[in-house]
Amino acid sequence: MDLRIFTEPQQGATYDTLLAVAKATEDLSFDAFFRSDHYLAMGSGDGLPGPTDAWITLAGLARETKRIRLGTLMTAATFRLPGVLAIQVAQVDQMSGGRVELGLGAGWFEQEHTAYGIPFPKEKFARLEEQLAIVTGLWETKPGDTFDFHGTHYDLTDSPALPKPAQAKIPVLIGGHGASRTPKLTARFADEFNMPFASIDDSERQFGRVRAAAEAVGRKADELIYSNALVVCVGKDDQEVARRAAAIGREVDELKENGLAGTPSEVVDKIGRYAEIGSRRFYLQVLDLADLDHLELISAQVQAQLS
Repeated sequence: MDLRIFTEPQQGATYDTLLAVAKATEDLSFDAFFRSDHYLAMGSGDGLPGPTDAWITLAGLARETKRIRLGTLMTAATFRLPGVLAIQVAQVDQMSGGRVELGLGAGWFEQEHTAYGIPFPKEKFARLEEQLAIVTGLWETKPGDTFDFHGTHYDLTDSPALPKPAQAKIPVLIGGHGASRTPKLTARFADEFNMPFASIDDSERQFGRVRAAAEAVGRKADELIYSNALVVCVGKDDQEVARRAAAIGREVDELKENGLAGTPSEVVDKIGRYAEIGSRRFYLQVLDLADLDHLELISAQVQAQLS
């Protein structure tokens, strides 16, 4: 059972804050440090001191850590051209010694595009499909060969398809609630399917769709890793749970309903119920990045029980 730390830096975090969380992630034996890919704060927060770029952040962390996996939930396909993205991710993979994973999504938050002058196309899913084909195709092209792609949205001719990642295959993550196109895209391109912020019942339903889509294209359903991303709020007792919930502006009952919240034993029990429907990996959305004691508690009293 993998536990990964997942951060939302657009809500307000410097690189130094993210570095401190990533180092704690490594020191406390979590599997990976992941971050969102957004340029604008959501909700009532001011997002100060401002956004950090996902792949610049991960490049820095690649040189500052030694063991943990590094990746995104999810890089927005609208933010980068696919050829440029393939270069960026391959380079960060080299910088990390082969520890990078790419979560890639269509992009959805129109306001951040408007705020920073990023085009927000009407048809995003078809662009995502072409991006996945291009990024994976560039990485898979043998050295000395060239890569061509002629699609509706992107056109590549005689690409040298360089640089290559350090890994033979960078794991690709796809996620979401879509009932048809998302499972089909996952079956074609992904190594992992992530269900974000969903109940056990909804996750089980979507895992079933993904498994069926994989088998329909001739893949074994168990080749894929099935995972969940859930907000986390753990305390050694009810008072500490309430204090941590208040610090992120949430209610305890709501967090227990929609996330992994409560005492360590409560959280372990809920993780077990997700595991029963096939989830093997959990992205713990940590919203108070200054509270490193929270990570220590999860490591000592949740992760220890699961291992």
